[in-house]
This record gives sequence, structure tokens and C-alpha cells, in this order.
Amino acid sequence: MTKLTLKSTLPFIVLVIVAIAAAFVPTLPNFDEGKYNVADIAWILVATALVFLMTPGLAFFYGGMVNRKNVLSTMMKSVVAAGVVGVLWIVVGYSLCFGDTVGGIIGNPVTHFFYKDVMSGKPWVAATSIPKGLFSMFQLMFAIITPGLVVGAIAERMRFSAYVLFTVLFSLLVYAPLAHWSWHPDGFLAKMGALDFAGGTVVHISAGCAALAGALVLKRRKSHIDKVTTHPANIPYVLIGTGLLWFGWFGFNAGSAVAANALSVSAFSTTNTAAAAAGCSWMFFDVMRGKKPSVVGFCVGAVVGLVAITPAAGFVAVPQSIFIGVFAALISNIAVHIKATKTVLDDTLDVFPCHGIGGMVGMLMTGIFATKAVNSAGNDGWAYGNASFFFTQLKAMAIAVGYSFTVSFIIFKVVNSIVPLRVSDEEEEEGLDASQHDEKYVQGTLLVATPNGLKEQEVTH
Repeated sequence: MTKLTLKSTLPFIVLVIVAIAAAFVPTLPNFDEGKYNVADIAWILVATALVFLMTPGLAFFYGGMVNRKNVLSTMMKSVVAAGVVGVLWIVVGYSLCFGDTVGGIIGNPVTHFFYKDVMSGKPWVAATSIPKGLFSMFQLMFAIITPGLVVGAIAERMRFSAYVLFTVLFSLLVYAPLAHWSWHPDGFLAKMGALDFAGGTVVHISAGCAALAGALVLKRRKSHIDKVTTHPANIPYVLIGTGLLWFGWFGFNAGSAVAANALSVSAFSTTNTAAAAAGCSWMFFDVMRGKKPSVVGFCVGAVVGLVAITPAAGFVAVPQSIFIGVFAALISNIAVHIKATKTVLDDTLDVFPCHGIGGMVGMLMTGIFATKAVNSAGNDGWAYGNASFFFTQLKAMAIAVGYSFTVSFIIFKVVNSIVPLRVSDEEEEEGLDASQHDEKYVQGTLLVATPNGLKEQEVTH
């Protein structure tokens, strides 16, 4: 049995303290149903569940692409935020994102501390037809998946306990400020006029830049240094994960209209169209370069299209979403190729080229193709005669990139000073499934004839 230490007991002690404190929070009356639109409530409930589905979808997507020895550890890191961020959000996370502004930089942590006035107070200013509690749960799902996206870059070498601590610090110090800047009406990026419909900046640029920082701090895997060719553990997992992500993304983007209205229909349509175009773009570009069309290629391309359309989904028309999907997949595909052939960066599953750069392309495409004909609350982009809006988007993108990368880099360094980020060489060789979780991923067994009789052999792919 493992010896108890302060580091091993502290997470449980903190959780118990939070639980005891929660037991003494006063109970307030719930919301008045007569104030709200039941159709909007029904749709956002569904959209919230759809966005949550993206987290296990991401686990399958990433888990299928890593080495067989690291499938379970990768999937576990992808989904643990559902627990960690789920509790953190109630205590202080929602308040930091959407509480009363402190200089347009961050929400006041006291405003909704331990969910004060969320289930009984007035609705959110930009979602008056649904209860604030529902709006908060919808936003929670975005906060959950964002640190999960970082997992793809640090897979196969990061200690689980270090990742959990990173998730807490990243949620408080990177995600919350960016969400406040972009989505709170008094946030400074929102007041600057920058538009991010569903998380191109808040989710994908922040996660992509954190992934780059993590890959740099953690340094390269031994297999990467030795140039050992590894194969995805389970390509059907990648396909299942892509399907769940694509399906959940309808809630991600269309739900960001926070109502069952024409804008949600438009965002739904642009989301599907961009994903379809990007999947084809990635696959056909690979074929043009002499490769064969692959399941993984199409799946990665489709996800890049979903990333790129996210900030633009409620501001651009459906035809332009084809261009956004095709262009984003092309740029990310080239970025992946450059990363693999011209650098020694060990971003295991290409999170920065796909999510980071994909999010940047989406922000800039919003600056070009946004139109008030789709959303009167938005703006006209460069294609409609308003070049200044493009440069507003460019400025907001640069701020988000710089802040996300710098703070995430510091967080990784701080975490490393508390809990070593990397597993030992022996643990890395053994695989993180066994060394971190005492579990093993086995797809199945096959009976193979040997000189000594029949022998079981693991089927890995």
C-alpha cells in the first residue's frame, strides 16, 4: 500500500473542506418559471448536454491516437476536468467569469461565491429568456472541455497529479479571465468590439497556446527523440470520438445563441458545413501530396473545421463557412507538416497546429466574413467594407495568444516546482496506464500457433 504523504492527501482534504463549507451555504428560493421561455429552456438544456458529450468524445478522439500503453491515462486526463472544474465552477469559477466586473479584467469572486444568487437571481443580461442557473451550466461545459484539449500535447509523459493541479490553475488564471474579457458585456475585449460567438478565443486559442507551452516545458518523449514510429492504438476510437465531437458541437455553437431562434439555426448550419468542408479539404490535400485518404486525416480535418467556425458560427453566412472550413484545414495541415519536419516540438497530437492555429484562423475569418445580415448584434467584416473590424479581431487574437501562452508557461513551471510534471523514464517506458493508474488497455486477444502450442497474443490495432 502506498505511504500517505501530504501531497497525496491534500487534494482529498481540500475537497472535504469545500464539502463541509457547502453544507452551511444558505438555501435560497428557486427561480420563477413564469419569467422564462420554455422553448428556450428546453433547447439550452439539450445544448448543455450536447456540449458535455464532447468531453467523452474528446477522450475517445485522443485515446485512439496515442500509443497502446497510454490510452487510459490519456482518456482519464480528458475527462477528469468534469469533476475538478465541475466543483471549482460552483465555488468560484462562474463568479470569476460572469460576476460583477473588476476593471473589465476579471469577475468579482464574491459575486456568486458558492453559487450565490445563481439559482434564484435575475437572468444573465445576454440570456434573459432562460434562468441564470441554466446559463451557468451551459457555460460550465465550455470550462470543462478547455483544459481537456491541452491533454493531446502533453500525452504519454505528464504525471496525473500534476495535470490535475494544472487544470485548477489554468481554469482560474487563463480560462476565467479570457471568458470574462470576451463574454462579459463589461469585459475589455467585448468593449473593444471583438467578437467570439462560441469560444474561438476563450476555448481553442487558450487551449492551443497552453498546449504549446506544455510541450515546451515538458520537453520531448524518449520515443520522439529516438524517432520511434508508433501507431494509433485504436482508429475506430478516433472515428467514434469525431462523431461525438461533431454531434456535441451543434450544442457548442448553436446553443451559444442562448435561445431557440433563427440565429441558432444559422449557427447549426455553419457548424456542419465548415466541418464537412474541412474534412474533405484535409483528406484531398493529403491525396494531392501523394498520401492515401485516411480515417484519421478526415477526422482531424473535420475537427479543425469545427474549431475554426466556432468564433464565427453566429456571425457568418452558410456559404462562407465552406471557405472557412477549407482554408482552416489547409493551414493546419501545412502547420502539422512543418512542425513534424522542420522542428523538434513534441506536441503529441498536434493540439497547437489544430486548435491553436485553427482558432486563430477562425477569429480572423470572423473579421473578414461577419455580417449584420446574419446577426444584427454583430458587425460587418472586411468583405463587407469594414476593414477596421478585421484589425479589431487581429488585436484581440494577439492579446489572447500572448496572455494564454505566457500565463500557461508560468503555470507549468509553478506546477513543476510543486509536483514533478514528468513521469520517470521507467514509468514512461512502462506506459502511463500502468504507472499512473495501475490499469491496462487491452483490445482483445488472438490465439497464435507456436512451437510450444497455442499462445494468447494481444490485438492492438
